[in-house]
Amino acid sequence: MKKTIILIVEDEIAIRDMLRFALEPADFIVHEAENTEQANRYIKQQIPDLILLDWMLPNQSGIDYMRQLKQKSDTQNIPVIVLTARAEEDNKLQGFAAGADDYITKPFSPRELIARIKSVLRRGLLASPDGSIKLAELQLNTYTHEVTVNNQALILTPLEYKLLLFFMKHPNKVYSRNQLLDYIWGNGNDILDRSIDVQIRRLRNRLKPYGYDKTIQTVRGGGYQWMVAKI
Repeated sequence: MKKTIILIVEDEIAIRDMLRFALEPADFIVHEAENTEQANRYIKQQIPDLILLDWMLPNQSGIDYMRQLKQKSDTQNIPVIVLTARAEEDNKLQGFAAGADDYITKPFSPRELIARIKSVLRRGLLASPDGSIKLAELQLNTYTHEVTVNNQALILTPLEYKLLLFFMKHPNKVYSRNQLLDYIWGNGNDILDRSIDVQIRRLRNRLKPYGYDKTIQTVRGGGYQWMVAKI
């Protein structure tokens, strides 16, 4: 079985060593970069299965670097877990809005890190090398931005597409209205949190003729989640 390749982008050598010592015994292949320039050189040679990315880097912030990765077709589907000492909710929302698949605050235990990596990788199996994410007959292509059901085109607005993409890439996890708003409109926009309810309702209506509207579950007091297990 092919081993999972993890790229650590972290400027502090002590933390890189700690991560390596934790991950290699768990059967991961670990590569290191101390800044985004080194990370880019590595990625040009080989696409990793997952990136552990420090928020605070010397030449460029991890958040800005992640935004760049998510804008390129050859790197946009690489799962990214952000590592940071910033535990405030606004920072977490900013990380998710930039495209993070998960967010771990320092300090953390090796067991927690490995569990979170495995969870993200399980979600990542939904995406194929050609950029498609599929759930039964519902398919979304991240390269062409096309959505089909039973091989027939499903026409969505840009906001509906972004919302569906986020849900399909992050199944079985509850996200608050604020998190979804920050992902769709970006952090700092003065948008009412109930605006996401309108987008959810519209997306459900688009999916309803095919029975996929039921995958979007409302969690009272929590937000929304995409329930793959209930299909």
